[in-house]
Amino acid sequence: MKITNPTKIKNKSLIVFDLDGTLAPSKTPMDGEMCGLMEKLLEAKKVAVIGGGKYDLFKEQLLAPLKISKDLFKRLYLFPTTSTSFYKYEKSWKNIYAHQLSQAERAKIKKTFAKVLKEINYQAPPKTYGRVIEDRGTQVTFSALGQDVVKILGRDKGVAMKDKWRDENTPVKLKIAKLMSKYLPDLEIRAAGHTSVDVTKKGIDKAYGLKQIEKYLGVKIKDMLFIGDAIFPGGNDYAITKTKVDYMPVKGPEETKKIIKAILN
Repeated sequence: MKITNPTKIKNKSLIVFDLDGTLAPSKTPMDGEMCGLMEKLLEAKKVAVIGGGKYDLFKEQLLAPLKISKDLFKRLYLFPTTSTSFYKYEKSWKNIYAHQLSQAERAKIKKTFAKVLKEINYQAPPKTYGRVIEDRGTQVTFSALGQDVVKILGRDKGVAMKDKWRDENTPVKLKIAKLMSKYLPDLEIRAAGHTSVDVTKKGIDKAYGLKQIEKYLGVKIKDMLFIGDAIFPGGNDYAITKTKVDYMPVKGPEETKKIIKAILN
């Protein structure tokens, strides 16, 4: 259920965040204010983060800038590549599960991406940065501008380029996702992020992630709050509405900060 009044969320025992566009701009680290707020939130609540990026990206965006104690890290739970894997902190970060795609599945996905792009006469950007189709093991992702556009061009220019591509090409991205679903009905296809289409094993999405939190952490979905920037039809957070989780949509990290402050205050 969508919540508009932050005063109703005080009793939630676990807060679940999307990463890109919610805690930080796309593929960039959380800023200092967000890190400070996350530290205070972890002192009061358990926190889980579900995002489409791989674990290495979680480390760059979330863990590296977050200078907190080991005890607080034990209250933080990571679900990279759309919850196809789960990490928790013990003496170090430990992988609890990973739903790997088989080598044959990954090869078929890459071949199908090539087929779909040709079928729609896809016009690639004049220049891309890093791999356009990245094999993440548990997930294969198409990124229109390349995986490293923000890393190579820098935060401001890279994010601005991704925003521009999203604003001009979202119908193209949705068309790619629709055709991928047609040709790969036994896999899960999502139009994700600003410029991406993700493919994972069937049935794995952010609703699945919430159920894994319930299973592994013993927190009921009714006791969670989900915060994300894409809780709308076609958005990569929308799957959570298949559950009974309470949620609050945001338009970016600044709105997320306001919600965290409301929880803390």
